[in-house]
Amino acid sequence: MGVDISDLVVKHQTSLREHSGSTFSVDAYNILYQFLSSIRQPDGTPLMDSQGRVTSHLSGLFYRTINMLDSGIRPVYVFDGKPAVLKNRTIEERKLAKEKARIELAQAREEGDSARVRSLSSRINYVSGEIVSETMELLSLMGLPYVEAPSEGEAQASYMSKVGKVNGVISQDYDCLLFGAARILRNFAVFGRRKVPGRNIYVNVQPEYIELEETLKKNEVTLEQLIHIGILVGTDFNRGIKGIGPKTALKLIKKHGDIATVLKEKDQEIENQDRIIEIFMNPDVKTDFDLTFNKPDREGILRFLCEEHNFSEGRVTPYLDTLEKAFGKTSQANLDSFF
Repeated sequence: MGVDISDLVVKHQTSLREHSGSTFSVDAYNILYQFLSSIRQPDGTPLMDSQGRVTSHLSGLFYRTINMLDSGIRPVYVFDGKPAVLKNRTIEERKLAKEKARIELAQAREEGDSARVRSLSSRINYVSGEIVSETMELLSLMGLPYVEAPSEGEAQASYMSKVGKVNGVISQDYDCLLFGAARILRNFAVFGRRKVPGRNIYVNVQPEYIELEETLKKNEVTLEQLIHIGILVGTDFNRGIKGIGPKTALKLIKKHGDIATVLKEKDQEIENQDRIIEIFMNPDVKTDFDLTFNKPDREGILRFLCEEHNFSEGRVTPYLDTLEKAFGKTSQANLDSFF
């Protein structure tokens, strides 16, 4: 979900190769949901192994991460910790949306509407504890570092960019800008020809990047004012003010200076407004983390993917060669060697 300030940001089309030599934090849950939604069988069901366990996330993680590595990009996956209490409403709304989709899916199956079955199936995704643990295990086998955030994963990933430990954040959500990420890279894990959910049309999705400083300068606002704009529009921690979109919110903040004055003028209020500002300005994050890259465990990967989850060894092996080649380009397997 996140905050919708797409009309205000400055986007630049790019390619993975243009960012060769850079290290990026990756909003793991954000990317896992993309994998679970887009990597599906023709009937809309996720990929599964012989025991009926979902493997869409493992497929996406393995092949597309190696695609990034082959382009010279070093990803550091960041996982959510305990969500902020103020996010409970959003979490509950997402659960209700999935339950609604389940009911509609059952009806579509009864009616034999295969197109709607595929569409609805892609909306019902859960990042379970098992999926997270399997993802972390595969990352370890691949030699990739990951960080477990104390709270919001996107806040942790953004902090790592803000303080210069990584070159940017790979995520679809604009919230990362509000958390202070210097650069966001969108469509880096899932790109190319994509079907529009719920519609029988396709669009070509290209990688793009957004610079925080450029966006602030274009709109002539500070980071704190951008946070105020986001809160007026609505975030994962609050409902926005009805009738106020990003462009209107920008005009109001530039006219009045801050959200408190805007709300007073509009005779409106946002519950926990100061606390939400604090979450974005000073999020709960780890300031010390290990970003060491290690040699991939080739045999361990083959065992995990092919023996345990029925991946094709013939398809996995060439990617393993690429993975080893990517790490063989440097003898110093740590973050500093990639700048």
